[in-house]
Amino acid sequence: MIIYKNIQAARSAMNYLGKQGLPFLFLIDFEMEKIIICIDFDQESSLKIDINGITNTKEQKSPFKEFYFDFFPISKTEYKRGYSKVMNQIQIGNSFLLNLTYPTRIMSNLNLDDVFQLTSAKYKIHLKDEFVCFSPEIFVQIKDGRISSNPMKGTIDANIENAESKILEDKKEIAEHYTIVDLIRNDLSRVAKDVKVDKFRYIDHIQTSDKNLLQVSSEISGQLPEDYTDRIGDIMFKLMPAGSISGAPKKKTLEVIREAENLKRGYYTGVCGIFDGKDLDSGVMIRFVEDNGEELFYRSGCGITSMSDMDTEYQEMIDKVYLPITHSKQTDSKLKSTFING
Repeated sequence: MIIYKNIQAARSAMNYLGKQGLPFLFLIDFEMEKIIICIDFDQESSLKIDINGITNTKEQKSPFKEFYFDFFPISKTEYKRGYSKVMNQIQIGNSFLLNLTYPTRIMSNLNLDDVFQLTSAKYKIHLKDEFVCFSPEIFVQIKDGRISSNPMKGTIDANIENAESKILEDKKEIAEHYTIVDLIRNDLSRVAKDVKVDKFRYIDHIQTSDKNLLQVSSEISGQLPEDYTDRIGDIMFKLMPAGSISGAPKKKTLEVIREAENLKRGYYTGVCGIFDGKDLDSGVMIRFVEDNGEELFYRSGCGITSMSDMDTEYQEMIDKVYLPITHSKQTDSKLKSTFING
């Protein structure tokens, strides 16, 4: 496992491996300051992966019969400070869509490795003593020279009456989704031709330990040049960071994110993936628990537009704090999830 702190060096390494047809694993952090490239990931003990069934761990734990998972979101007052900065920038035209994220302190009898073993997701990563990610979101996939992306925008509790029609007919959600699809289409056009929207606003069902969610996604694809494997690093870094967890226009929105959040994201909302020598599969590192050495924090966020309602966005950020564990029972812990509105 090699850690690159220079984008150009990481890009060159990925291009070289792609040209040689050598498989490798990669993790690209949001700020692109700590990029991991791993050739022999089967032998890497500090990094566990399960990317759409490709895994380097054979460990199987018996599911916990009971577990507790409690969370303590930031206060609505604190959220409002960042939200107000974002809305001000949107109103003066510096951003049309911005993904605002915050850490939520959590308490559980599960450690990071437990979470990795027990959760179900397309993209699972566990970097020892640092974080675990169990993401449902595709970043880009390359299959036979065609590149596709599936941005997720819009989440609702499936138990709400008429939940599917409510989220699909919500004007704010529709506008947000159009914006992100247009952004991803423009991003893919930087590396591919014949870019088109294959599916628009389809529903994914996500099961969690205590409720079910509906997640809205779209699929956009394009055709890469014949020599795309020779420039696999160029392709990935031209698309970074992921549009679905940054916003539009991307460059200015990233500046607003840094000011509003005032905290580096690190690997949260970065990208993980595997190149097999020809094809590539990668995911956005959302649904993310990190260990700061003393406490565990769950990172989550939501897209803000001019049509946003602060209370709704605050609640969506909280709704995304969950564990997709369906084989164990969650107990009614003595530690109740705390929502501080002051």
